[in-house]
Amino acid sequence: MVILSALLTGLTLDEVPGCTFAACHELPHLRLMFYNVENLFDTLNDTLTDDEDFLPDGAMRWTFKRYHQKISCLYKTIVAAGVPDPPDIVAFCEVENRKVLDDLIYGTYLSKHEYRIVHEDSPDRGGIDVCLIYRSDRLKLLDYSYWIPDVIRSGEFRTRSILHTRFIFSGDTLHLIVNHWPSRRGGVLAGEDLRNLVSGMLKKKTDSLFREGACKMIITGDFNCSPGDDQIRSLTGSEGPQRLLINLSGQVSGEYRGTYRYQGIWEMIDQVIVSSRLLNCESGLFTDRKMLTVFSPGFLLWNDPKYPGESPFPTYRGYRYQGGFSDHLPVILDLGFRNRDRPE
Repeated sequence: MVILSALLTGLTLDEVPGCTFAACHELPHLRLMFYNVENLFDTLNDTLTDDEDFLPDGAMRWTFKRYHQKISCLYKTIVAAGVPDPPDIVAFCEVENRKVLDDLIYGTYLSKHEYRIVHEDSPDRGGIDVCLIYRSDRLKLLDYSYWIPDVIRSGEFRTRSILHTRFIFSGDTLHLIVNHWPSRRGGVLAGEDLRNLVSGMLKKKTDSLFREGACKMIITGDFNCSPGDDQIRSLTGSEGPQRLLINLSGQVSGEYRGTYRYQGIWEMIDQVIVSSRLLNCESGLFTDRKMLTVFSPGFLLWNDPKYPGESPFPTYRGYRYQGGFSDHLPVILDLGFRNRDRPE
């Protein structure tokens, strides 16, 4: 599969991330990927969402050929992100509907890996959702739910809901929570009230899960804010041994110290937060600060025509079609497994 990944993406084996002889014999037990895929729309009109721009006669001139190219780009990215197999869980945001996920995993060679879909339509005005695919041959989905703030359940909530899933891997339970917080489009303060509302809801929900006994948790997504912003810091609390959640994204490894480049400045808005138990456990699933990376192979980047330097290679720049992958880079978190019966 490593060789296939290299051939599909035009990489040599030495360029495939993590592909050294040592690494290929010391693989992580689980690999999680999060990817903002930049408006993965189909070409069909949905009367319930504002998808008119992404139609063949819409402002983006979103044709079947362009859609097929986008699916191919995402498939290649997912394949290249796995060594030697594609990631066990791939979480997404900016996905229009279940159909595009069907096309991605059943219309490409990803169909060989027994991926299953977790998706529900969100109340977002633009018709984009958070969702994930997972390898059912590697882990078991126990249940899932979508969260929106209780105070506005009346139908007035018009942004992305938060996805909460529970998985079992080798007898260990893992909670995975996927986010796409309200945008800062129009300035840093734009959408701040909504982000505060969503952040507060997430804090309340995770506190409740901890009280119920949940101990191994991953919170990921596009938060549309930086690790040092108040909405994120309110989740993780102050420094110290009593913290239940720890943000790994402030010191992420890799050549690029961000996932999104705005006006020439890299920002780490796609983040991974984990429970302290995942970092400190002596048995079962575990991770480490160094096991989070920004996935940045050369094919996901281009020379920015406006701001000198490399940026994520987007599908569109404004209304101009570029034919790239996404305006975000993915993040990857590896998890190992310590045998409970291993002698000390």
